Amino acid sequence: MRRAPQAAILTAIVCVSFASIFIRWSGSPALTIALYRMGFATVILSPFLATAKGAQLRALTPRDYGLLAAVGLALAAHFATWILSLQLVDVATSVVIVTSHPILVAIASHFAFHERVSRGTAVGVALGFGGVVLIAFAQSGRGPNPLLGSLLAFLGAICAGAYLLAGRRLRPRVDLAPYAVNVYAFATLFLVAFSVVTGTALVVTSDFWREMGLFLLLALVSQVGGHTLYNYALRHVSATAVSTSLLGEPVGASLLAFLLLGEIPGCGTGGVCPSATTYLVLVGSALALAGIYVTARESLRGTPPEPHGPGPASP
Repeated sequence: MRRAPQAAILTAIVCVSFASIFIRWSGSPALTIALYRMGFATVILSPFLATAKGAQLRALTPRDYGLLAAVGLALAAHFATWILSLQLVDVATSVVIVTSHPILVAIASHFAFHERVSRGTAVGVALGFGGVVLIAFAQSGRGPNPLLGSLLAFLGAICAGAYLLAGRRLRPRVDLAPYAVNVYAFATLFLVAFSVVTGTALVVTSDFWREMGLFLLLALVSQVGGHTLYNYALRHVSATAVSTSLLGEPVGASLLAFLLLGEIPGCGTGGVCPSATTYLVLVGSALALAGIYVTARESLRGTPPEPHGPGPASP
């Protein structure tokens, strides 16, 4: 069992890394992509509610559903703010800011859940975040509104941290299926609201079947295979470990972009490759992966204390 969360996190890193590839292949607006991703994931996981204990479902209180709705709002807001930030600032800056949540989560976990941040965990967080900073430095540029884009990315980081912290609070006493289905359903509803407010199309009118196929892949691979496995791990390891593991996404996405899209960091059309930027990205990726390994190893050294919350933990 001790290795199961580690395997889940490694699998999740690979799955979420495919998200940027699927998004690049899609021609739909960002919010439309996020909306269908969450909607399809909700439908795919709904049949698994049959595996949940009926007594546990009946035991969920209005306050529990309120917390699940809050987690869904945090997830929807994370997608909305981060995707919008990508339209206003360069990708590297957006990524480094939005992946600052391990620091926020580590601090909040220490005070809220009494999950002690060991020296090894702190080193892992610092290594991982330092690697992403190096990647951002190597590829940094400009955007149409860097200040607003950076602010939106930071809000995305706060929302991602809230999503993971709230999940760490709820998962020990709510089975994976009802937790994921409820959170994803609430996130879908909030994304519908965001789309209506911003005037984003809710219906795909061009390349319908191609777009639906990409949305389905996003839901199956990146959401169910990625975020749902992260939610599974939240029951067994600290929120800090799961949060730090998300630093693997830009690393995995860069590798997949090279393999599937032929993109090499720092190499423009007709440029000389590999460039100095390429080597900086490789070093940053190595640091990020080292940070993930150190943090995961520290988390798996012993069973972390369960967060204090009402109700017994389900098996």
